Amino acid sequence: MTVITVKTPKDRLNLEQRRTLARTLTDAVLLPEVGQFAAAARVGFQVHFAEYEPDMMAIGGILLTDAGPDPDVMVIDVAVMDGDWRREVRAEVIERILAALAEATGAGAPSPTWWVNFRVIDEGSWGSSGGVLSVLSLLDSGVFTDDKAKAIRAALGA
Repeated sequence: MTVITVKTPKDRLNLEQRRTLARTLTDAVLLPEVGQFAAAARVGFQVHFAEYEPDMMAIGGILLTDAGPDPDVMVIDVAVMDGDWRREVRAEVIERILAALAEATGAGAPSPTWWVNFRVIDEGSWGSSGGVLSVLSLLDSGVFTDDKAKAIRAALGA
């Protein structure tokens, strides 16, 4: 289970870019999280787009309204269930997210003002289906590779 929230100035992303990002941001996390592109795993991913008026975002202590010609500011928040999130796996996800943003926006390269926050939600702290959900209960669903399931069990001491 993963929630990706993309926060941008109003009208920064058009409908086609959001369509593309809904898919490519999901894929950016899905492969490192489950170890393979598994169609059945896609339902466990949500991408939310939040837009803010320029007077509701600031960079460098200056509201975007006052910052000059359209500073390209984005914050992408990624919240994932506890699992195999070693430093190198988190780095892979962050790099994949930034690459997906650059491609979808035609930027050529990620902007230094596009920031990604990667948060791991502790085991026992994710709610769904009327209760607390554990990644351990999902490991036998068939979406995780054997190697990824083994790594998650090891990371969680299970």
